[in-house]
Amino acid sequence: MTRFSRSSVTAVLGPTNTGKTHLAIERFCAHSSGLMGFPLRLLAREVYDRVVAIKGPGEVALLTGEERIEPPGARWYLATAESMPVPGRASAAGGGEGRDFSFVAIDEAQLGAHPERGHVFTDRMLRARGRDETMILGSQSLEPLVRALVDDAEIISRPRFSTLSYAGARKLSRLPPRSAIIAFSAEEVYAVAEMLRRLRGGAAVVMGALSPATRNAQVAMYQAGEVDYLVATDAIGMGLNLDVDHVAFAALAKFDGQKRRRLQLAEMAQIAGRAGRHQRDGSFGTVVTGGGGAEFTPEEIERIEAHEFPPLDALFWRNASPRFDSLDMLIGDLDARPQHERLRAAPEAIDLAVLRRLAGQPGIAERVRGSALVERFWAACSLPDFEKRAAEHHAALVAGLWQHLGRGNGHIPVAMVARRIADLDNVQGDVERLGARIAAIRTWAYVAQRRDWLADPGEMAERARAVEGRLSDALHKALTQRFVDRRTAVLLRGLGQDAALLPVRLGEDDTVLVDGEPIGRLSGFRFEVDGDARLADRKMLLAAAERHLPGLLAQRARALLADDPQGLSLEVADGSLGLMWRGHAIGRVVRGRALLAPRFMADRALGALPDSLASQISRHGQHWIDRHIARHLDPLVRIDRAIGDPHAPGELRALLAGLVDAGGVVARLPHEARLARLDAGARKALRRLGVVLGSLDIHVRAMIAPGPQGLFAALDNLWRDAPVPLLEGGGSPLAPVTARPVPGCAYRRCGSQLVRIDLAEKLLRGAHDRRKGPQAFAIDPARAVSMGLKPENHEKLLFAAGFRKAGKDDGGVQLWRWRGLGKAAGKAHGKPRGKHAGNGSNASADGAAQKPAPAISADHPFAALAEIRHGHG
Repeated sequence: MTRFSRSSVTAVLGPTNTGKTHLAIERFCAHSSGLMGFPLRLLAREVYDRVVAIKGPGEVALLTGEERIEPPGARWYLATAESMPVPGRASAAGGGEGRDFSFVAIDEAQLGAHPERGHVFTDRMLRARGRDETMILGSQSLEPLVRALVDDAEIISRPRFSTLSYAGARKLSRLPPRSAIIAFSAEEVYAVAEMLRRLRGGAAVVMGALSPATRNAQVAMYQAGEVDYLVATDAIGMGLNLDVDHVAFAALAKFDGQKRRRLQLAEMAQIAGRAGRHQRDGSFGTVVTGGGGAEFTPEEIERIEAHEFPPLDALFWRNASPRFDSLDMLIGDLDARPQHERLRAAPEAIDLAVLRRLAGQPGIAERVRGSALVERFWAACSLPDFEKRAAEHHAALVAGLWQHLGRGNGHIPVAMVARRIADLDNVQGDVERLGARIAAIRTWAYVAQRRDWLADPGEMAERARAVEGRLSDALHKALTQRFVDRRTAVLLRGLGQDAALLPVRLGEDDTVLVDGEPIGRLSGFRFEVDGDARLADRKMLLAAAERHLPGLLAQRARALLADDPQGLSLEVADGSLGLMWRGHAIGRVVRGRALLAPRFMADRALGALPDSLASQISRHGQHWIDRHIARHLDPLVRIDRAIGDPHAPGELRALLAGLVDAGGVVARLPHEARLARLDAGARKALRRLGVVLGSLDIHVRAMIAPGPQGLFAALDNLWRDAPVPLLEGGGSPLAPVTARPVPGCAYRRCGSQLVRIDLAEKLLRGAHDRRKGPQAFAIDPARAVSMGLKPENHEKLLFAAGFRKAGKDDGGVQLWRWRGLGKAAGKAHGKPRGKHAGNGSNASADGAAQKPAPAISADHPFAALAEIRHGHG
C-alpha cells in the first residue's frame, strides 16, 4: 500500500443503471482536487465535458493516451485507467505524476479480470488512493475480491433503478425503436448497420476504436432521434449513457485476443443492463438472422434479470513497480508471480511482448544501459498498439522510434512526426480507410503527448488533434452516408401515428420534402418519385406522398386560382396540346363541340384534390382557353358569329365559312363566281371583318400573324384527331420549302420558297399597278429582291397570278403581259375540314395558300416535270 492508504475507501458495487458513476462524479466535484480513471477514452471524455461545465475549462484536465488537456493549476483530472498518474512517483512524461489528490476513483474495477488490461485495473484498485476519499466502482461480482484485497474498504451495494426483462429473439426488421444491437467485430457491426439501413432507415455506429468526436456525432444523431437504432460493440457496456430501451445481441461469443469464446454471464449482464435508464424499464434479447442466431440459456436469462452473477475468484496482476537496473531485471520483475491467492499473473500483454522481442535484438539490447535508458526503453515499448498490428509489426514501429529516443538528445525529429501526421491528413476514402487512418493518427497523437519524446510537443500535438478532428468528421459523414438512409427513417416514422407531426414543404425545383428529406418532385399536380430511389423504396415513397401531399396540392390549387392569367400557357408535347401553369402541365385541350370551341380536360393528378377545388380548376382552365382563343383568333371568332347572321347573303356566308375552316386564307379562284354575285354591302361587310380580296388569295389580315396561325393549326388538328404540330407560326417573310410543312396556311409556295400571303399580295399588287392594258410592260423586281425572293421564284409567283413573259425591250429588260388566271391556277386540293366543311377549300401548292407539299429534291427523276408544273401552272 502507498502512503495514501490511510484514507477511507468505499467500494460502490452493483449492476448497471444504479447511479454509481453519477455518485462518484458528485463526490469528485465536492473535493478540492480529484482523479478519476475510466475504462474507455470515450467515457473519460464524456465525464470531462460534464465536469468542465461545472468547474470551468481552466480547472479540469483530461489524460488519455492520445489526448492531453492539462491547464496549469488544474485540480480535477479525468483519465483512462492506463493514463492515471501513478501515486508517489514522478515521470518525465508529466501529467500529474507524484501529486496527491483529495479524491480518487476507479470505474469498472471488475475489469481487473480482463486478460489483456486486467493488471492495470487491479493495480489502480490496489494502489490509487485519495488523500481524503477513495471510491472503487464496479460490479457486485467484485465484492469478495474487494474484501480480500482491500481490507479497510467499506462496501455499499446499490440496487438497479429499473427492471430488466428478457424479450426473446426477434428479427432485425421487428426490433422496436430505440434498440441497440450488439456485435463483436467491426465487420459484424457494419453488416448489421447495412441491414438496418435497408430495413429501418439506418443506424448510428459506436465502437471503442472511434475517436471521441466521431462517437459523439454518431450518438448525437441517435439521441436526437434521427435514427432509431444503434449498432455497437461491447464498448457500450462500459458506462456510456444512452437512451436505449432494448438491447439485442447479434452474437453471444467474441474473440478475446486469443480465441473465440462465449461471453461470461457478467459480460452479458453488463451489456444488457444498458437498456432502460433511471426509472424507465428495459429489455434484452437476441437477433435472429438468416442463419439463425445465438440464444441465452434459461439460467442466463434468470440470472441477468435478477442481477445475480457468480463472484469473481481472482484478478489479473502484474508488477506495476518494476526495477530498471537492466533489461533482464525489468523483464524478470514483469514476469514476477503475485503473492496473494486472489491474484493471478496476467497473460503477456503487447507491451511485454514487444519488450521481449526487442531485448533479444543485439543491435538494440546492447545500447540499453543504465536505469534511465531502461526506463525510457520500457516507456517506448508501452506505446499502445492502436492499429492492432500484433507484436511483430508493432515492435518494428517501436524499434524505429527507439533509434531516436535512445540516442543523442533522445528526441524524435519533429520533421519526421510532422511528415507522418501530414501523410494521414486525407479525408478521402471509405469507412474502413478512414478508420485505419484514425487508428494510425492515434499513434502519433500518443507520441506527441510525451513531453520527453519531442523537443516541442505542443505544435505536433495540436497538428495531430486537428488531423484526428478532420478524420473524425469525415468518418462520421462516411458512416452516416453508408449506414443511414434518413429518408427511409423519416418515412417509416411518418407512416406511423405521428405522421401529421412531420413537416412537409416544397423545396427548390418543387422538390417535396418530408421533415427535410426529399421523397420526389411535384410537377404541376403530379407527384414524381425521386429518380435516385431504389426500386424497393418506390412503394413506400408513393405511400408517403399519398399521406402527405393533399395539403400541398390544395395549397398549389389555391395559388393557381389566384394567379395572374399570364401564368397559364399552351404547350405541345407528344402531339397533344397541354395547358401549362408556370411550366407545369395541369391538363390537356381536346376536341370540343366546334373547331373554335375545344374542351379542357384536367390532369388525372387533380383527382387527389377535394372535389370543390378540382371543379374550380376545371372551370378556370376552360375559361382561360375560351378567352385565349377569343383574344388570338378574334377575327375568326367574329367571322364565325357573322356566319350565323340569318340576314347575311348566302354567298357571303359560304365564303366566310370557307375562311373559318381554312384558318383565314382561301384561294380566290374557287370563289370567283361567288365574289361576282356579292353586292356592295356584302363587300363592305368583308372589309369590316378584315377580309382582303387578293389577286390569288382571300385572307383575313389579322390571321397572317404567327400566333394566330400556330394556334389555329393546333385547333384544326385537334378537330381532325391528328397529332398537334408545334406552336410555331410563320412570322418571317420567306421560308424554304422542306419536307416538314410550316404550320398554318399563311404562306404561298413559289418554287423552292414559301412567301407569306400578305407579302405575295403586295408583290402582285405592284405588278398590276404597272399594267398598261394589252401592251407589254416591265415589272420592277426590287421589292422581291429586297425580301429575299429568288428571281426564278418571283417569276413563278407572277405565272400563278396570270402574268406571262412578252420578250425583252432594247435594253434587255424582261417585259410582261397579263393574260388572266388560268384553270391550273385555280385547281382546288385538300380535304374540307371544320364544321363548315364543303363551303370552302384550300388551293393547290403553286395556285393557292396551303400547307406546302413535301419538297422534291433536284436529283429526283421527276424534278424537271415538277419544275414545269410549278412554273407554268
